[in-house]
Amino acid sequence: MADIPFDKRDGFIWFNGELVPWADAKIHVLTHGLHYASSVFEGCRAYGGEIFKLQEHSERLVNSARIMGFEIPYSVEEINAACRAELAAQKLVDGYVRPVAWRGSEAMGVSAQKNKINFAVAAWEWPSYFDPEQRKKGIRLDVAKYKRPSPETAPSHAKAAGLYMICTISKHAAEANGYADAMMLDYRGYVAEATGANIFFVKDRVIHTPTPDCFLNGITRQTVIDLAKRRSYEVIERHIKPEELSTFTECFITGSAAEVTPVGEIGPHKFTPGTITATLFEDYTAEVQPKVSARATA
Repeated sequence: MADIPFDKRDGFIWFNGELVPWADAKIHVLTHGLHYASSVFEGCRAYGGEIFKLQEHSERLVNSARIMGFEIPYSVEEINAACRAELAAQKLVDGYVRPVAWRGSEAMGVSAQKNKINFAVAAWEWPSYFDPEQRKKGIRLDVAKYKRPSPETAPSHAKAAGLYMICTISKHAAEANGYADAMMLDYRGYVAEATGANIFFVKDRVIHTPTPDCFLNGITRQTVIDLAKRRSYEVIERHIKPEELSTFTECFITGSAAEVTPVGEIGPHKFTPGTITATLFEDYTAEVQPKVSARATA
């Protein structure tokens, strides 16, 4: 399934209010979202038939669209329902769910005041974002050439398509050099994130993570911080300088696709996946599983 091009797959996609055959979910080549990146999206994972933190993802999608200057023509509740309908239509119990909204092709040019806002949801199987064998020993990250932009120059807190352009460039460059992904710095030179995931470090049993002031404060990031605090681990959110990397013993990244993934190397710096990384990996795995009600277990 992984080798089948996405436009050749079977099933259904929830598209502007209805489930349509996968192959029929098409847009015009002059769609504004394609030419000017006026598009926002989410990435969610379903476990055991339930989409983890769907409400938070849908709320962020609506907020991302507002940051980009448009309103999605569906409420958060309707977006939730569309995501669940798509998951069911694809007969998936575990899978990845991708809601996306974009400006259409009614007019071409930078201004798109009258363009229709489209909304769709697709879902597919996506077992692991990284190679399972690499993940066991800790993936290797290169250091990206491009930096996350200042909030004064880009809508940094929207999950907007255009912000991922430099992520694709950076990930391709890393893969060409034999790495799994890349760590990006921010516009000031501080450690920011990976190309599609937040990053954490461990030193002396204290967890350190960059302050998300110019990139997404990921939903998985927030979940893992909460799990760490439940374990009474100290979590410090702060600006981290690249030269500090040699002082950390553990490193891991988090995201809906990446989940909790150990990191073994960032450029010349080595890390050993340890107790805290393993504990949070296990805690996150348990957290995302649908909770069985007391009545069901009685």
